[in-house]
Amino acid sequence: MEKNLDTLWTSQEAAAVVGGDVHAPWQATGVSINTRTLRAGDVFVALQGPHADGHDWVTTAFEKGASAALVCHRPPVLDPDAPVLVVNDTMKALQALGAGARHRLDHARVIAVTGSVGKTGVKEALKRVLSAQGKTAASEGNLNNQWGLPLSLARIPGDVDFAVLELGMNHAGELTALSRIARPHVCVITTIAPAHTEFFTSTQAIADAKAEIFAGAAPGAHAVLNRDIAEFERLSAAAEAANMGRITTFGSDGKADFRLLDCHLRADGSEVTATTPAGQLSYRLAVPGYHWVINSLCVLASVFAAGGDVEQAAQDLAGVAAPAGRGARLEIATKGGTFLLIDESYNASPASMGTAIAVLAAQPVGPNGRRIAVLGDMLELGEDAPNQHARLNEVLAAHDIDRVFLAGDAMHHLWSALPGPRRGAYERKAAALAAVLCPTLRAGDVVMVKGSAGVHMGRVLAALKGLDISHLESSQLRAGEA
Repeated sequence: MEKNLDTLWTSQEAAAVVGGDVHAPWQATGVSINTRTLRAGDVFVALQGPHADGHDWVTTAFEKGASAALVCHRPPVLDPDAPVLVVNDTMKALQALGAGARHRLDHARVIAVTGSVGKTGVKEALKRVLSAQGKTAASEGNLNNQWGLPLSLARIPGDVDFAVLELGMNHAGELTALSRIARPHVCVITTIAPAHTEFFTSTQAIADAKAEIFAGAAPGAHAVLNRDIAEFERLSAAAEAANMGRITTFGSDGKADFRLLDCHLRADGSEVTATTPAGQLSYRLAVPGYHWVINSLCVLASVFAAGGDVEQAAQDLAGVAAPAGRGARLEIATKGGTFLLIDESYNASPASMGTAIAVLAAQPVGPNGRRIAVLGDMLELGEDAPNQHARLNEVLAAHDIDRVFLAGDAMHHLWSALPGPRRGAYERKAAALAAVLCPTLRAGDVVMVKGSAGVHMGRVLAALKGLDISHLESSQLRAGEA
């Protein structure tokens, strides 16, 4: 079978890296593990999990145009002539496929990004600015865990110049395995902040877990670290112990390589001046918030570490938009005009709650408009969860937020702490909160939605956008990695 130009995998190439038996030759232009998002030409990998078995969906995959299926056994209802690759374990096969794809990228620069907050925004910004400098691929969405990372790699063609990968974790030991699959040339840690404290005793322990990104780094790899955080020295020591080839730093600290000199924060973005190894740079961001100013320095430091053009990247930052679920902004029509919706619905921690509330506070409102925070539980905070939620009252008061609507069991602690005038409504379930919230909104309001993915704040977002929440995919509603 002659290989087509847009072919990502042939049956022979896939079998060479994963093993198994090929039943009829095939070529695939993509890789999928979900029939809801499968594109014609994809090879469908039938993963087996505790709640679902992808083999039940193999027939559906072929009906939607899959070129082949990677399976542990041929489903009895499947056409006997259907092209499949039969393996012992589809999860191990997906990981092997990702590792095989990584071997094709030795000529490229592979950048791995992790951190307590900001990693998806940094990853998307890197994809945007590096795409102007060479063929660039990046992880889609939050595909950053033990199946998401190999899937992301398996989707990357072998002729890219830059590959940007997001690595997530919520337990110690997870990043070691992911780093060894990614084998990054550039290891980026955006920041360290309290998150998943149910599983970590301190931010130092979180830093140690994030430092596992160095475990699989390619020889002579480059570390990019936040100089402003208390855990910097700990991370720097870990990078040196891992024999990283170089450490580049960013932040407002006077010793940072990419150092913030000045910034003007605006409701719709910022003007930034920084000193860098490429000289002093001034550039504009189209995403608001001081956290994005620091993120931008992280992006530039990462471009530098990857051998890219820092000055061009700085100018291209003006075209970066916040990703969906992480600060995306939408104007929503309502009676008498529109209200601004800020979508922070993907996930939440105490640190990211604080930055999101600060961005909400900076937004101008229309006549009779209000700043409204719609918040869901912050999960995996352990025994301190009641206090962490109640303390948000101080943040909301400091930023003079007008009304607060809450969903989730833990948010009841914040509800109890809120003064009466700031109280909007409290419901245990996000869908119930959406039904109460929507009729109260009016033209000129600014509404920010945020919460951990497991609380399903996407249902509130969907209701605000006028969508039928029953149609949301389960993948949009389950908790993600951080």
